[in-house]
Amino acid sequence: MRHSRTASRATARPTTEVGRAVPRPRGAENGPGAVARTVLPGGLRVLTESVPSVRSATFGIWARVGSRDETPALNGATHYLEHLLFKGTERRTALEISSAVDAVGGEMNAFTTKEFTCYYARVLDSDLPLAVDIVCDMLTSSVIAAEDVDAERGVILEEIAMTEDDPGDGVHDLFAHTLLGDSPLGRPVLGTEATVNALTRDRIARFYRRHYEPARLVVTAAGNVDHAAVVEQVGAAFERAGALAATGAEPVGPRSGQRAIRAAGRVAVVGRPTEQAHAVLGMPGVSRHDERRWALSVLSTALGGGMSSRLFQEVREKRGLAYSIYTHTSGYADCGLFGVYAGCRPDRLDDVLKICRDQLADVAEHGLGDDEVRRAIGQLAGSTVLGLEDTGSLMHRLGKSEVCWGSQLSVDEMLERITEVTPDDVRSVARELLGQRPSLSVIGPLNDRQTARLSGAVA
Repeated sequence: MRHSRTASRATARPTTEVGRAVPRPRGAENGPGAVARTVLPGGLRVLTESVPSVRSATFGIWARVGSRDETPALNGATHYLEHLLFKGTERRTALEISSAVDAVGGEMNAFTTKEFTCYYARVLDSDLPLAVDIVCDMLTSSVIAAEDVDAERGVILEEIAMTEDDPGDGVHDLFAHTLLGDSPLGRPVLGTEATVNALTRDRIARFYRRHYEPARLVVTAAGNVDHAAVVEQVGAAFERAGALAATGAEPVGPRSGQRAIRAAGRVAVVGRPTEQAHAVLGMPGVSRHDERRWALSVLSTALGGGMSSRLFQEVREKRGLAYSIYTHTSGYADCGLFGVYAGCRPDRLDDVLKICRDQLADVAEHGLGDDEVRRAIGQLAGSTVLGLEDTGSLMHRLGKSEVCWGSQLSVDEMLERITEVTPDDVRSVARELLGQRPSLSVIGPLNDRQTARLSGAVA
């Protein structure tokens, strides 16, 4: 099981009719590239994308719950529950779950984020009914036995320790906390040693019952699949578990709202005896519902999204100051983050941060050149299409789009949104966002003098 940080993608609103498949534009139901949607009793949504040319299928169930739905005392409960749903149901033991998937050469996993959780299996198309049955069984009929809670606690504590041993990953959690503080979005997905140790079987079971109702779930399948067959199999599995009883329930819609981040010039430093210093310099970004996200994606790509990007060229190619440097964006329902990550030797950190500050300030004031924007648009468009070339990616796009936006964009529509971005759009979002005073998070073996000097890095 894993947790992830994923970039948001936009979608357009569909027409929805309960109990009826609603094909998306640009494709007939069950034809190549077709997307169909059905809402079952209880508000359970089922979406499929047909790719008849492949012999595999990926099946997933998405729960509209993440670490931002936790109270401080429950921090880590969503991820803990993700682990526990693999530990056995009323019909299967944990070994029987894993053995059944292994026996057909399939892959099964799950991940937890701050706003949703996904469980999925990838199998041969002929074994899709098995994957549907197993994943649905896990989501509807998990036992959550007390002994499994106790046993899995040690596994999760090891996972937390593993993350702490990877400062290149941990600095992103630190950056989120630096900007968002002790809020649901600012706390780590995994929880902490203290909160995980305090979670009990009863508290986790109540969390499960509250957040895994059919109206809060989205079922997705992509590959060589038949929509009507998947709907029938999913409906039978949920009905067998008694999970479709609430016939009047409507699907729970996407999150919304507005959250202002007031975090100008904050600095957080965690001393650790590592070989490199790991830093994120950044500021508030935009929410996933903000139309500026398309221009921000182009801006981020041009600044630090590849070998030709400004920061890669300035920091690595011209000066050899770092091996890894890149930009990243995180778009949530009500806010967002933009950051520059760099890993370098501690004695080079001041120089790296100065270059990053100077480049951000230059782009905020003068913008990017037209050639840079065109190159970034081409790179972003190409990577978007290439990233959707397997059934797992297609399943992921279906589920995330439904959970986060309540609708789908076709690949052509996504490419249109990207290519419609103009240099002026990018310059505008650069002025608005990069003109803010940045905050800084660092993990590494810094001495007292270096730590004291870091406040100047965000002046």
